[in-house]
Amino acid sequence: MTSGKISSYELAQLVCHALVEKKADDIRIMNVGSRSSITDYMIIASGNSDPHLRALRVELHRVLADTSARVIGVDTSSESGWTVVDLFDVMVHLFNPEARGRYKLETLWKDSEQISLNKMLGLPEKKAPAKVEKKVAVVVENKPAPKPVKKAAKVAVKKSPVKVKVKVKAKAALKPKIKAKVKPKAKAKVKTKVKPAAKVKPKAKVKAKVKPAVKVKPASKKKKR
Repeated sequence: MTSGKISSYELAQLVCHALVEKKADDIRIMNVGSRSSITDYMIIASGNSDPHLRALRVELHRVLADTSARVIGVDTSSESGWTVVDLFDVMVHLFNPEARGRYKLETLWKDSEQISLNKMLGLPEKKAPAKVEKKVAVVVENKPAPKPVKKAAKVAVKKSPVKVKVKVKAKAALKPKIKAKVKPKAKAKVKTKVKPAAKVKPKAKVKAKVKPAVKVKPASKKKKR
């Protein structure tokens, strides 16, 4: 599909330049022309806030004002965090991070052709550092293989068989240790001296002195007259 004199690919390039100019995040470009009858390219980008999303939308209008491309419609809502700019040949979806994670729109078109941002902007593609991997492989190959520890131990035993025999004889000559019988401890006899009971002296008899009874004088008989 084309829109006027500008091709759909050139229109996608203008959109990407405008989004990069306004610091859009995580720009994804998908060629959906063979899978969709609505548009040729789907471009998804993120803004860090609602004012940032408005700035991206305004920049798109400004860049496309001098071209033959037309903005078919704009669907935006401050509550949803999702703005759609319909350019007919190119459909632009602008999300805040929360809304993009919620809707995951790019997964619906994961089978379409994915175009890198550098390729769309005409920049050289980043290549993986293949030279570093080759250097590492060469260094690993030049290292000698370590000798196994078990084989070295067997060789050492073969070279010194005498030592092994001496050790075996010495072990055989050892007499078993005899455990000494421990005599039971003699029980100590405790002699307890019992003191004889002390003789108790009988109490002294107390002689009470009894006073003799007072002799009562008989009453004197009165003489008869």
